[in-house]
Amino acid sequence: MAIVSFVISLAGATMLLLFAVRMVRTGIERSFGASFQRMLTDNHSLIGASTTGVFLAIVLQSSAAVALLATGFAASGYLAFPTGLAIVLGGDLGSALIIQILSFKLDWLVPLLLAAGGWLFVKVESKKGRQFGRILMGVAFILISLQFLRDAVAPISDSAFLPAVSGYLARDFVTAFIVGAALAFIMHSSVAAILMCVTLVQIGAIPFAAALSLLLGANMGSAFIPIWLTRGMSSEGRRIPFANLMLRGSWALIVLLVINLLADPDHLLFVGPGQSLIYAHIGFNLSLLVLALPFCSLIEHPIVRLFPKYSGNQANGVDQPVSALDPSALDTPQQAIASLKRELLRMIGQVERMFHTVPRLYEASDTSVLRATRAKDDEVNETLSGIRSYVATMPQNTYSKADVKSVRGLMEYAIRLEAAGDVIAMKLTSVAKEKLDGHLSFSEEGWAELLRMYEAVCANFHLASNVLISDDLESARLLVVEKADFKRAERKSRKYHLARLQNGRVESFETSDIHLETLRALRDINNHIAAIAYPILYRNGQLLETRLIEDLDGTEVSD
Repeated sequence: MAIVSFVISLAGATMLLLFAVRMVRTGIERSFGASFQRMLTDNHSLIGASTTGVFLAIVLQSSAAVALLATGFAASGYLAFPTGLAIVLGGDLGSALIIQILSFKLDWLVPLLLAAGGWLFVKVESKKGRQFGRILMGVAFILISLQFLRDAVAPISDSAFLPAVSGYLARDFVTAFIVGAALAFIMHSSVAAILMCVTLVQIGAIPFAAALSLLLGANMGSAFIPIWLTRGMSSEGRRIPFANLMLRGSWALIVLLVINLLADPDHLLFVGPGQSLIYAHIGFNLSLLVLALPFCSLIEHPIVRLFPKYSGNQANGVDQPVSALDPSALDTPQQAIASLKRELLRMIGQVERMFHTVPRLYEASDTSVLRATRAKDDEVNETLSGIRSYVATMPQNTYSKADVKSVRGLMEYAIRLEAAGDVIAMKLTSVAKEKLDGHLSFSEEGWAELLRMYEAVCANFHLASNVLISDDLESARLLVVEKADFKRAERKSRKYHLARLQNGRVESFETSDIHLETLRALRDINNHIAAIAYPILYRNGQLLETRLIEDLDGTEVSD
């Protein structure tokens, strides 16, 4: 009975730990996620890139999240392979440093974090205030889960079961290594897995030698997480996770064999077992970063040979877009709708790649970026034409009323995406050319405001993609809330711009039309991509028919 109680308590503590780590990461990504792109792509040195990776991993509490960001930008062509790999290696060190922070005895902070975080999340209306409350509560839940873990292990620490298991792992370091790798992959969080190992060794549940082998295995297992999560990406995106696995896995195996065959693991017990394990974890990742960083550029060629660019849909050396529309699925409504969603997801990616060029449009010294951006709009138009043809060939008699309504909503969203592409290709490029021809410059405050607006739209592109695939009501509501926040931010930026004009700022006067036109264009793009949320809200009764205030007699006030 004690064993059953232990397993249930351990599972509960583990799930709470995973939930808490995810809660913190979600809060940070929703508040500052759009700023991460500039942080990642602005680095031109490997040292700077690895430093950025360290910072982002500490903030996100996840090296896997950093790896996914880096691989996503690499797949889109915004990040070179050596820079992306340096970011991922830095992210691994950052996740090791966060273990040190979370391992401190901070139980006295739990009530304060819960009180402050709960109040912010429930009472504050601003998005960043609510997300900051989410972050504080997530940290509190991490501390609570670690205490639960200690309490779960305590009742069986004197039984014969735990010493037998821990003793076996101490004797068989290979098994311990495999268990650690499996644990990190199953939990999908190296932070959670290693925090568990640190907690167990702190309370004496497992010996230091076994914990060290588990830790090295967890380091290797964590490298499999981004590989699994990016398995559907193009070969360009998958190169970085596989290179990280090769470096990380090789170093973990070398260290495992050296420590257990050529040395005594207990020689690393400089202080207490828990703190020594943390030092070993940081030392492992720091040594890997120092040794591997100079070779990030050198290993690009063999990795590219291992993952060549897919050429099955190329003709005459020119890439051909690959449609996700499946004509054979037309007679099966659910499969046809799924195919249509995949094509819309590809279309969102096309428009998003166009939108990512906006900062470069406004900072360009020639018109080459403008021409390239306009050329990408042709791909979006072709995708819309393919969707129109696909929908037109659907046999309406085999589709239910709900299916027809769903297809109509997806078709309308494709039109909105094409309109967003037109705003980028026509409006924003024209405004950027006006700035280029006039040799004009924004004020420092004005450019910072526009960049914040741009980053908010970038974040909503990702959220809209999630809403399209998941049909999740909460995500749809969040997307509409983000749309409202964006409108408020646009009004504030317009007000600040007019205030600068009143104060006689010359650069603000010269770029006034450009600033205001850019704001309107960003608002239009954001409105178009947020449109995917409304059919979901309507189906779930979460959308009002009208926003007009009803008169006292119950009739609506008309214009």
